[in-house]
Amino acid sequence: MNFDSIFQNFTDPAILFFFLGVLAVLLRSDLEIPQPLPKFFSLYLLMVIGLRGGFELKHSGINLQIALVLLAAIAMAVTVPLVAFFILKRKLSAANAAAIAATYGSISAVTFITAISFLDRLQIDHSGYMVAAMALMESPAIVVGVILARKYAPRQGTVDMKHLLKEAFLNGSVFLILGSMFIGIFSGDAGEHAFEPFMKDIFKGMLAFFLLDMGLVAAKRLGIIRRYGFFIIGFAILMPLAAGLCGMGISLLLGLPAGDALLFTVLCGSASYIAVPAAMRLAVPDANPSLYVPMALAITFPFNISIGIPLYYNLIGLFIV
Repeated sequence: MNFDSIFQNFTDPAILFFFLGVLAVLLRSDLEIPQPLPKFFSLYLLMVIGLRGGFELKHSGINLQIALVLLAAIAMAVTVPLVAFFILKRKLSAANAAAIAATYGSISAVTFITAISFLDRLQIDHSGYMVAAMALMESPAIVVGVILARKYAPRQGTVDMKHLLKEAFLNGSVFLILGSMFIGIFSGDAGEHAFEPFMKDIFKGMLAFFLLDMGLVAAKRLGIIRRYGFFIIGFAILMPLAAGLCGMGISLLLGLPAGDALLFTVLCGSASYIAVPAAMRLAVPDANPSLYVPMALAITFPFNISIGIPLYYNLIGLFIV
């Protein structure tokens, strides 16, 4: 296995800014990104990924393989939380197990964006429809998590299902990604040319700012994780790693090229720390947000962007030339 890409990933400026944020907190620096700039960085990144996906989907169209990939994405978003729940339920309450399972069944858009940046740096092609796969994977895990909580932790009180479904299917990140993707499809080549500076020239800098803020936020939550012991830490690394490897196997069976296989693998092996927590606070109030949010943000996210992405890429390279 060639580990050069792992080393190169650690020397990528955007990744280094994440660790700079972590270091700032550990050394008690007063560095911070003032609000509402982190929200703006997030919206920019989601918009660019949606547009790029739309432009590329306009060129490629939809075929049987794409349809199978989208169905596989939904299947993984349902299967991962089911498996995760019964692992977690051995050590945690049903409410916490359901919330964490939903977190790990869903996806991290920023991890996906970082994987795209990794592929762009290596000049490896990837398809626009993977953006649609990302959008489709976010909501099913929320629904599965709520169903599990209702079955195994029934004393959760009532929940407004209309509000829950709105959180699951119309949350801001999914809406912006899908909306931007459709705008990219309808605007076509003219729109792609007009937005080229917006999508390429400043993308890396915006990603670096966003990862700097993520480093600051993640480091502040590390202390909470220590209270729950090695089981939680091990799960936050091994569960997404196992799901990622399963996603890699599916991508190889579907005959995906290396770039698309990496993105599908990363989607399967990431965890949500934005959309799912918002829905779980509403639907599973007994679950502890100070547990499932830091697991995804302070453990799984750093692992994926620093080690997971290049590791998956190297493993895929063993099977796809």
